[in-house]
Amino acid sequence: MGLSPATWQGRRVLLTGHTGFKGSWLAQWLNLLGAEVHGFALPPVTTPNLYALTGEAASFASSTLADIGDAARLTKVVTDIQPELVFHLAAQPLVRQSYRTPVETWATNVMGTVNILEAVRNTPGVAGVLVVTTDKCYENREWAWGYREIEPLGGHDPYSASKAGAELVTQSYRNSFFSQSSTLLASARAGNVIGGGDWSDDRLLPDAVRAIAAGQPLRIRSPRATRPWQHVLDCLSGYLLLAEHLLAGERSAARAFNFGPTPAGNLNVSQVLAKFQSHWPDFSWEIEPQAASAPHEANYLYLDSSLAQQQLGWQPKWSVDTALEKTADWYRAQMTGATPTLQLMRDQISEYMQP
Repeated sequence: MGLSPATWQGRRVLLTGHTGFKGSWLAQWLNLLGAEVHGFALPPVTTPNLYALTGEAASFASSTLADIGDAARLTKVVTDIQPELVFHLAAQPLVRQSYRTPVETWATNVMGTVNILEAVRNTPGVAGVLVVTTDKCYENREWAWGYREIEPLGGHDPYSASKAGAELVTQSYRNSFFSQSSTLLASARAGNVIGGGDWSDDRLLPDAVRAIAAGQPLRIRSPRATRPWQHVLDCLSGYLLLAEHLLAGERSAARAFNFGPTPAGNLNVSQVLAKFQSHWPDFSWEIEPQAASAPHEANYLYLDSSLAQQQLGWQPKWSVDTALEKTADWYRAQMTGATPTLQLMRDQISEYMQP
């Protein structure tokens, strides 16, 4: 089942986290679909960043740069916009950062979710809310098969645990306040997302691109750490498709869904870097011994996306090889200035949407 562009024409959409990597890509896609996109997020934290490179005026009907923890400000924005659909992506999204700022991570990821759901439940006319979390919200048992939506939530580090907390908040609000409401509430759990325009610290491909730009090999910590790798557009296609089901009033879609790659996309770090090198021969890497004091990170993660495939008709479209090729192409073009950033994004979205 493909997306229905007609569904989005003129829709008022509130997108929290619109200044981030995923949020910037989602904003461009919604624009191409004809939606009226309003953003709410902190100013971008990286230099460069997609928000600045694409230009606020080109992307958003309105853009509020504020903290999701500011409940009064957020509530006013929701009241003023009267959105029909809310995508909640605002978060502290980094595992290692969560060890450095655990209080901020918990406050943003848990109470930020509470704040947006409170604002929505006091605003009539919102048809659907999609809360975006992560594959790391599951209690990781390091097993070799994919986690399903019925598996226990958990999380060792503050980031993962706080995202499990966001899922519990979402479940509680769905049961307590939205079970008889016309507002449908769902959550989405995706894997390790790659694509052009991510400049976050401590992420594999952004670190690789920085190493290429510096003319140095990338030093990696955990070559055998295995994750479900997918292109950002595969992930976002799942979010958009789920949102269409919410807008259609399908109450069975008001639940949690996984959006992960096929089993072939479940690769360790060394495998990903070898494939990336085939698309960017100037790239090289070396293994850095792991310090005994290094913070814990999960070794093995994999998602089972059968529910999204069966109930929503969603399928990942780009293989991990294609995802890495598109990512390398994007960064090369951006680094050389051959194509404006906004055009790079829209070209890849248009290509992805081709039958």
